[in-house]
Amino acid sequence: MATFMFIFYALSLAITCPFSSSNSDTLSAGSSLSVEKLNADVLTSPNGVFSAGFHPVGENAYCFAVWFNDEPPNNKNRTIVWIANRDQPVNGKRSKLSLLTTNNLILTDVTGQNIVWATRTASNAVAQLKLRNSGNVVLLTSDKEILWQSFDSPTDTLLPEQPLKKLVSSRSQGNFSSGFYQFHFDSTDNLLRLLYNGIEHSSVYWPPPWLVSWDAGRSTYDNSKLAMLDSLGNFSSSDDFTFMSADYGAKSQRRLKIDYDGNLRLYTRSNASGGWIVSWQAFTDSCKIHGICGANSLCRYNRHSGIRKCSCIPGYKMRDHTDWSKGCEPEFKPSCDKNESKFLRLMNTEFYGFDYGFFPNYTLRACQDLCLNLCKCVGYQYSYFKVRDKFSFNCYPKMSLVNGYQSSTFFGDVYLRLPKNYSYSYPADNELRCSKNGSTRVLLPRTYPKSRANDLVKFILWFICGVGGIEMVCFLLVWCFLLSKSEQDSGADMREYLLAATGFKRFSFSELKKATQNFSKEIGRGAGGIVYQGVLLDSRVAAIKKLSDACQGEAEFLAEVNTIGRVNHMNLIEMWGYCAEGKHRLLVYEYLEHGSLSENLSRNVLDWKMRFEIALGTARGLAYLHEECLEWILHCDVKPHNILLGSDFKPKVADFGMSKLLMRGELKDQNFSRIRGTRGYMAPEWVTNQPITSKVDVYSYGIVVLEMLTGKSSTTCVVHANNNIEGTEESTVENRSGLVKWVREKVYESSERETWLGQVMDPLMQGDYDSEKMGILMEVALKCVEEEKDARPTMSQVVEILQGHD
Repeated sequence: MATFMFIFYALSLAITCPFSSSNSDTLSAGSSLSVEKLNADVLTSPNGVFSAGFHPVGENAYCFAVWFNDEPPNNKNRTIVWIANRDQPVNGKRSKLSLLTTNNLILTDVTGQNIVWATRTASNAVAQLKLRNSGNVVLLTSDKEILWQSFDSPTDTLLPEQPLKKLVSSRSQGNFSSGFYQFHFDSTDNLLRLLYNGIEHSSVYWPPPWLVSWDAGRSTYDNSKLAMLDSLGNFSSSDDFTFMSADYGAKSQRRLKIDYDGNLRLYTRSNASGGWIVSWQAFTDSCKIHGICGANSLCRYNRHSGIRKCSCIPGYKMRDHTDWSKGCEPEFKPSCDKNESKFLRLMNTEFYGFDYGFFPNYTLRACQDLCLNLCKCVGYQYSYFKVRDKFSFNCYPKMSLVNGYQSSTFFGDVYLRLPKNYSYSYPADNELRCSKNGSTRVLLPRTYPKSRANDLVKFILWFICGVGGIEMVCFLLVWCFLLSKSEQDSGADMREYLLAATGFKRFSFSELKKATQNFSKEIGRGAGGIVYQGVLLDSRVAAIKKLSDACQGEAEFLAEVNTIGRVNHMNLIEMWGYCAEGKHRLLVYEYLEHGSLSENLSRNVLDWKMRFEIALGTARGLAYLHEECLEWILHCDVKPHNILLGSDFKPKVADFGMSKLLMRGELKDQNFSRIRGTRGYMAPEWVTNQPITSKVDVYSYGIVVLEMLTGKSSTTCVVHANNNIEGTEESTVENRSGLVKWVREKVYESSERETWLGQVMDPLMQGDYDSEKMGILMEVALKCVEEEKDARPTMSQVVEILQGHD
């Protein structure tokens, strides 16, 4: 009887504490791989090319990974192709990868209850985890149904025959956590792009961002977003981008990787004992990769030695001597005083992006004066190129100095703005080594006391474990069954919750129809569509805009949604979600209780303080769109109807349906296909064939402020007109001459501010206002509506002026 009980407990122990220590290609349900058995608990593909198991990524830090096998084995410098938990390594004690009997694959840390990573694939089928010859880790049922596979969630490497998903680089050569560079299909135009997504800014750097898709040899007409590398070394994608390996042909091992330095490279080797060679790469000059040296620094590339060097620009110092990606910071205190500034020329230098604007055919002196007049201008780039035997000189005032490189092949210079009395020195170049780019390994400072128990004590502990396991096994089986069913029932709800938590959601048409009670309560109407009030499932009151352009394609619509979703500012309307279902196109916004500025002006509820704050808040929102976004967004339809007021009458600029998105530094193509905006608020550039810049919004803003101050409408001073028309030159000029002309005449008639203010201010205010602030606001508005766009201030300058008198 005692023998029977011992055998019974031993079997129970095997059930409750399973192990797997074979080097096969399969992990069965109920088994696990232990971090404490690195060499034993490893899966190996049938062809012997790949292995999967725990790999050390730091001091007492491990990740579950897939790697190429080497001959002889090289456990320290493995060629990793996939990692499950790259951003959350587990401890070197008691961590396990377990395939539960519910078919959920989980990675646990230390106690077994801290789930670091999981596939969430609970099902009733019998499944196994297999490592295939392709390097794909697959969770497969007995019916050959794939529940999960590593090919669907790559890290930084694409293997042959693996469909491309987003690849994210490692932080550095010695740090496998997520880095700053991404290779993926752009959701806006369906193109393959390389993106630098840094801590402070992000930008696309491949294909060259100043090229339109067709000039880069790409096609935007296929939204299938398919790309794959075959075993012969040919890569092709649905946007018509293709390349072929330099050693095209049957090779045993290939991999396409986005490296930690942002370069996309194809590696090849003949066999497990051979070395990897680069058979294709996106960049030969790695200094063209954005963010490689951080802000306020320059990158120089030696083509002969292949060495890339970083250095701070004069007047700046490194932020972190162990990490160039953090860039440099100024050693001086910036000043807005133009008389206390000087400029230092950096020859053959370019800083790409983050310009105040593009100003063609400017003289060097005019470009310098332009920068001096911009308080936050840190320098300007002056470059030239030849067009039809004529040189074009272009001016780019800079608000930030990023993506800097110096090359003798670049025909342009940067003039760095420094304090007049500041003495500078050129810092020594620093070679950009792998260990200097954030290569610090992950350290988990957890320690565990060594066991001093003898063998008898260990046996007793295992015996107790078996007894406890028997008592718990029934409970665990029931619990796992209920958990599996709960996961299936609540999966959809959880996805909806996660979407709601991010504040951005794709709604169904039936859901919005129910929220608006069949679109019964209309709260606004315009050329772009009708706005309805609705109540969402989470009880939030929303403004739901049903767009009238029902024929717009989903890809184009999602591109506009993407534009709106990128902005986030207290003076810009917040979008909660959208609907793109069949021909239905709807946008879901936050609901603002007090409606539009137009409604409130007509109701006479705004005193002079409110009007001043509305003007300041609106200017802040537009300045953000023009100068602080990663792209330039021109609103193109600024008017009182598109300025909404919340419960505290704080303004929020709304309706970007007619906005124009421009990448920074790409203002070469400033032509619009048609006149945009509302008659009475449109700038002269729309009808005089001038380049369209952010100054069109400045003009419209000036008209809005004049309407707020005078109580008169720009669209009724001369002629009554419908909104949102594609106006002719004659009608637009006629509208433009009304309100502006009337206010200027009153100002010119009297040199006393009190006199002309009394004549033009809204009579409903009954003279109750601060004449100094209202006078400043009126003068700013008149500057904004100057006929010449260069005479108008920028929105950031407007904000500075108004804040100085707030």
